[in-house]
Amino acid sequence: MSRDSKLIFISWTDDCSRSDSIAARLGGESHMVYSPGWGSRYLTIAFKYLSQTFKTFRILLRERPATVFVMTPPVAACLPVWMYCALTRCRYFIDAHTGALLYSAWAKVPFIHRFFSRRAVATFVTNEHLHDMLASWNAPVLLVPDVPVVFPEPQPYRVEDGVNMVFVSTFTVDEPLELFLDAAARVPDVHFFVTGNDKKLDPDLRAKTPPNVSYTGFIATEDYVGLLLAADAVISLTRGDHTMQRGAYEAAYLGRPIVTSDFGVLRKFFDKGTVHVGNDVESIATGLQEMRDNLAQFAEEVQDLKQDKLDRWDRVVAEINRAIAAS
Repeated sequence: MSRDSKLIFISWTDDCSRSDSIAARLGGESHMVYSPGWGSRYLTIAFKYLSQTFKTFRILLRERPATVFVMTPPVAACLPVWMYCALTRCRYFIDAHTGALLYSAWAKVPFIHRFFSRRAVATFVTNEHLHDMLASWNAPVLLVPDVPVVFPEPQPYRVEDGVNMVFVSTFTVDEPLELFLDAAARVPDVHFFVTGNDKKLDPDLRAKTPPNVSYTGFIATEDYVGLLLAADAVISLTRGDHTMQRGAYEAAYLGRPIVTSDFGVLRKFFDKGTVHVGNDVESIATGLQEMRDNLAQFAEEVQDLKQDKLDRWDRVVAEINRAIAAS
């Protein structure tokens, strides 16, 4: 890749498949920039961000890209990217996750994100609500709801006999895990795997885990993909509106039926092969039973959903390339 066309993606986190996938799909490189030793406490966060700023500058000066993508949150990641681009006259895009604009501490100081978004070629957002927010800032914005995931070669994963479903979890407060566990107990003929680092699991929730639920712990990406492919359906739930579900779109691109939350943005972008459930035990249990009883139908429908998403991505890429060429 020549200097004039080189593209890199900067993400201030230890892992982000969306960043990796956008970079790969656009022929660029993805860089995770993270200094975990400082933690995320108020007393140390400034030192963490300073460390990550230096690391970001090192990458930018070494790679000398013509186009930079940067993920938010944290919005502070935009600072070294903006400075580099101002000095080198190259262009940058922001990929704004919902938390950066609605739910994290950064949402309380929107003028910071507004400053960087107005100077970017465009800010990517996942839904119309956020699109309208950026438009009200007079900031260039593109709707990029999800990205075809670049999966590694899967490793076979052993599941139980009968019907198996996977609950994709990060053990964060926006996931209704307790409600799911209660619902899973009402569907004892289905075995559920819960992914993610279960060391974060509250001991009281662990104690009430029904026997048909297993925790995988943190597993390698190859094993994770193998598990999703071996499962009959994938569950990805949230308490937060206007939130795109990574687990759900990973499932869609793998051709696995989906159970996800009943919010407008998720109904729009997961309109086939999907059961939508409310944030209560009864609704989740009913949704799991509906998926169990109609697996063949949902498995067929999700193939159409996958193709719809691939077609939409082709249109998004054309928009991105036009924006790059015009900048």
